Amino acid sequence: MSGQSKLGSVMEAVANIVVGFSINWMANMLILPIFGFDALTARVAFNIGLVFTAISLVRSYVLRRIFNRIKWQWANR
Repeated sequence: MSGQSKLGSVMEAVANIVVGFSINWMANMLILPIFGFDALTARVAFNIGLVFTAISLVRSYVLRRIFNRIKWQWANR
């Protein structure tokens, strides 16, 4: 079977999330106060980021596996 291994999918998703989380955390600190979250602390921004990061990690992994399965099915027609 060609395509990315499950471990490779996890590693790619984690690397993507680490970079995305860093950007997200800074964006939370800078953008959320514009929308009325005046008491936003670094800890609150971090926790908000964790929730969205967990969702994003699962989404990235599942989509990667779906696309790899589709690719494998097309290759084995």
